[in-house]
Amino acid sequence: MKRAGLGLLLLLAGCTEPSAPADTGAELSRPEPLQSGSTFLQPDTRALQEDDFANPGMLWVERGEALFHEARDGHPACASCHEGEDTNLAGVAAHYPAIDDETGELMNIEARINACRTRHQSLEPLAYESEDLLALTAYVAELSRGEPIEVDISGAASPWFEKGRDYFFTRRGQLNLACTQCHDDNWGKQLRGDTISQGHGTGFPGYRLEWQTFGSLQRRLRDCDAGVRAEPLDYGSDDYLAVELYLAKRAEGLPLESPGVRR
Repeated sequence: MKRAGLGLLLLLAGCTEPSAPADTGAELSRPEPLQSGSTFLQPDTRALQEDDFANPGMLWVERGEALFHEARDGHPACASCHEGEDTNLAGVAAHYPAIDDETGELMNIEARINACRTRHQSLEPLAYESEDLLALTAYVAELSRGEPIEVDISGAASPWFEKGRDYFFTRRGQLNLACTQCHDDNWGKQLRGDTISQGHGTGFPGYRLEWQTFGSLQRRLRDCDAGVRAEPLDYGSDDYLAVELYLAKRAEGLPLESPGVRR
């Protein structure tokens, strides 16, 4: 680790007890001015995201479009329900995570796709980070590219929002860091050659150069937990779903960029 990176991590960690809330009084932390993660990319990486012919994430979008229109073994295609004017999915992903009317539970796009598969197509749910689920999520998200993020945190969504907020402000791991210490207090500063972003999920699902492949926002959250030397949670966990909702509300007004390209 470079000396500058080590110094900043030590500064962030401080001397408080592990897992203590970094700020228990905050309702919603929104950095000012609000800036997408693409703002903090190197120019060549930003150009890669903006060029649909060069953006590697478009490969997953194209695969997702094919899967969306494919009927398998007598099971109806997704498109059989969603291609009418009243049922098309343009703009929908910008309003997720959202409460499912049938179960009252919070769902992200991945969970909604799997719910549609089991309820309406008589198909098995797809595993998190499977190529088919990543592709379908990429296609649905791309249909909302450019749409301002806006999520509902009222009613049944309120406890989920509070849970996600608490996770964002709670120190964890051997480095004893909370999300807020990087993405509220130190965004724009350098850490090991990278510029710390405001931590918005607007580019996900997306292609990350470090992974050399496409991945979900929950994969990125797992990487963040591993980065502070905390045990990553399972994909689809309530905590990560709650964090997704909190991050979406925190980024409200920013455009959805998926498929994004990140470092």
